[in-house]
Amino acid sequence: MKKTTKIIMMVMILATASILAGCQKGTQSGSSDKKTYSIGIVQPIEHKALDEAKNGFVAALSDKGYKAGENVTFDMQNAQGDMSNLSTIGDRFVSSKVDLVLAIATDPAQSVASKTTKIPIVGTAITSFSTAGLVDSEEKPGGNVTGTSDMNPVAEQIKLITDLVPETGTIGLIYNNGEDNSVLQANIAKEAIEALGLKWSEVTVLNSNDIVQAMQSLVTKCDAIYIPTDNTLASAMPTVHSVAKESKTPVICGEAGMVEGGGLASMGIKYYDLGYKAGLMAVEILEGANPAEMPIQYADSSDEIIINGVVAEEIGYEVPESYRQHVVYPE
Repeated sequence: MKKTTKIIMMVMILATASILAGCQKGTQSGSSDKKTYSIGIVQPIEHKALDEAKNGFVAALSDKGYKAGENVTFDMQNAQGDMSNLSTIGDRFVSSKVDLVLAIATDPAQSVASKTTKIPIVGTAITSFSTAGLVDSEEKPGGNVTGTSDMNPVAEQIKLITDLVPETGTIGLIYNNGEDNSVLQANIAKEAIEALGLKWSEVTVLNSNDIVQAMQSLVTKCDAIYIPTDNTLASAMPTVHSVAKESKTPVICGEAGMVEGGGLASMGIKYYDLGYKAGLMAVEILEGANPAEMPIQYADSSDEIIINGVVAEEIGYEVPESYRQHVVYPE
């Protein structure tokens, strides 16, 4: 009897141990099943608009439960104005097998897209995805790239110049002709200027080192200057302003961050909102959506007007009464 009792107890102990081991194994399996995502973020240069787009993207993911340090790792890279760095950054993302790439601006998107057709790429701060050769069409991208466009209301911005500076006869244009999106916006601006019966004069640059000389030439040929959402110019607005200040030339820009950097005025989009929308698209992709079937999205609003009161005072410009509610004084 005692022997039988011992055998029964041993069987019960072994059974209990087996159940506990199974439970422990199930818990470990459950923990390892929790997905952690790796997202590469690349931008060509540091300036406010691109930084805001990045911040909006990260905020959107966080709001949807994809939080840095918990279930997402961000690999943030910046080419620091040297486009040759973009190739190395793209190789880094591919070799580390990130789950998704956020490409801020055209050059980074083109560079990463040339490296992979498998990793989903969400672009933002890109004026035209199709013109840049990133998608088959804005409506149906057809590949691994989609995202949000920062197409500006260029014609409306040109009209803003005539409202703010009614005596304008010639509008100057300055941009980097190596940036596809800048060329596109400049062409739209020329058409809008001509439609208003005005003239235009342009200078182009290859990098920030060309800006002073280009600006010094341009201010002698125009009454006001228009700058599209050009990354080279956006990162060097203090330089632009230093020349415009001396010549007392109003500079109207493609986006608000450029105004805070030294431009006079802008009517444009909010890059934080644009990045946030890109973040929501990224969430859809991480949860199974196919970027090939996700149309390019646009800003919800593009009528934000901002006028830099400090710059207005420095160039001796008096803001019209009807626009004074848009004046700000950046620190």
